Amino acid sequence: MNDIFLSIGTNIGEREENLKQAVQLLRQQVEVVNVSAVYETAPVGYIDQPSFFNIAVHIKTDKTAEETLNICQAIENELGRVRDIRWGPRIIDLDILLFNKEQIETERLVVPHPRMYERAFVLVPLVEISEGFESGQMTQAHDTLAKLNLQQEGITLWQRAEDFYR
Repeated sequence: MNDIFLSIGTNIGEREENLKQAVQLLRQQVEVVNVSAVYETAPVGYIDQPSFFNIAVHIKTDKTAEETLNICQAIENELGRVRDIRWGPRIIDLDILLFNKEQIETERLVVPHPRMYERAFVLVPLVEISEGFESGQMTQAHDTLAKLNLQQEGITLWQRAEDFYR
């Protein structure tokens, strides 16, 4: 079974419901091991848009990285994702952060996610759910996170996982 960590974000529509639906759709196709708390985060890149809700999800599956990417993109499509503006508003966004301890570079997929270490909204929920997953990528994630001022990064806890996913 492959250990995979995903980042899921949303900033338009019913943000809370968007995250819940994405996790539910994942559960229909893979084993969801753990889901982080929900963090509200300031937009990055294109800043003239609403705040995001972000989570990390640890899944296990026997599917390949490409098959997992297909699942993620199918969920985005099912929930109505439209790609208009790079880093712009979106109803849902699923990104593969880590696939086992592998480094993957294809035309469609780069793992670890190329901007993962630049984004507190990715690192905070990832570190929260990655206990026991030892890798060079996770060491780098912990080291990078320790250097960040989360208030300056615009990330705040919105709701704990145990309250959100009941």
